[in-house]
Amino acid sequence: MVHETFPIPAPMFNGASRRVDVGNVFDWFRQGWAIFLAKPGVWMAMTIILLVILSGLAIIPWFAELAACLLTPLLAAGLLLACRKVERNETLEISDLFAAFQSHSGGLVMLGVFYMLVMLGGGLLGTLPSLLLCMLIALSIWFASALLVFNRLPPVDALKASCHACLKNFLVFLVYGLISLVLCFFAALPIGLGFLVLGPVLAGSVYASYRDIFIAV
Repeated sequence: MVHETFPIPAPMFNGASRRVDVGNVFDWFRQGWAIFLAKPGVWMAMTIILLVILSGLAIIPWFAELAACLLTPLLAAGLLLACRKVERNETLEISDLFAAFQSHSGGLVMLGVFYMLVMLGGGLLGTLPSLLLCMLIALSIWFASALLVFNRLPPVDALKASCHACLKNFLVFLVYGLISLVLCFFAALPIGLGFLVLGPVLAGSVYASYRDIFIAV
């Protein structure tokens, strides 16, 4: 006779996602704004540090793109972890921006390597194929960091689940992208200072979209 051991482990998350309404986009931005308002000073400080890092990388042009590809998943995961801390009413700290470097660096670096290789490959293609490739990269990367950090999905599975979820909600993300472009236009007007607010709001909206499309399944 086989005896069950308790507690019985929960089944592994399989990357299942759901289709949402276009109107949910506005809820994502509202939640992003609320996450920012919970600790605006810390969020703006993290954004400044992020901008300084990216500006510093730009000093060496040929190195900047490669380094940015590797760092993007790590820094994005740090922002998402910070969003979760706010959601849980935990104390938000500037160092949370680098939280993923300590706990999830291996898988996130693999995501960055994938991003880097695909971007390099895209430079060898024509204009239209490159645009399509960039779109697929964006869809694959969008939720990949969150799925790897929060759901422990392997990098390849996280990329697949992210792409599938975004394609399932293509119209929703088209609306999200258009609204984000408009917001970026206005954020850039006061010599870019608006990004100190918009950056954290967008990070919060990405976290909200992840919670809506995956956690609510």
